[in-house]
Amino acid sequence: MTHLTRYAATEMSLTRVLARKIDRWGRLQTEAGEEAEEVARACRGAKGAIAGVIARLKELGVLNDDAFAAARAKRLRREGKSARAVSAHLAAKGVRGAATEQDPARELAAACAYLRRKRAGPFGAAPEQKILAAMARGGFSQATAQRALKLPREEAEALIASLWGDGLSPAG
Repeated sequence: MTHLTRYAATEMSLTRVLARKIDRWGRLQTEAGEEAEEVARACRGAKGAIAGVIARLKELGVLNDDAFAAARAKRLRREGKSARAVSAHLAAKGVRGAATEQDPARELAAACAYLRRKRAGPFGAAPEQKILAAMARGGFSQATAQRALKLPREEAEALIASLWGDGLSPAG
């Protein structure tokens, strides 16, 4: 299936994709003049097989919700998303019980990445109250947001680099 070669997927998202493809196939068959009852029966059978396909993909290691959650959480943190925003994103993707780290240092680093992206705090001159409100909506605590706003640029850059693990972050 080319979907998995192009996109990272969770069990839930792949189940949705397969069900949509089956529905699309069914509509096309019906429009082409096939017997509606036969097409509906074939669609029900195909949808019933989705769980087995998902189980086999998990068994082969092609589909791994834990690996998806870890990779997606790492990427979102680098983009400047809070732990709350990461948890909400993963829940929306159908990853149940994915625990995102509650490390205050990583949360501060993510807040710095957010500020760099918004050109605020040590990276620009955006109105402080407006940025604090935006950071609160993004899931950052008030203490973390205020601390990030007051950091010197060099320290904020160092924190952002720590999100990359190798110390090499893309130029901001």
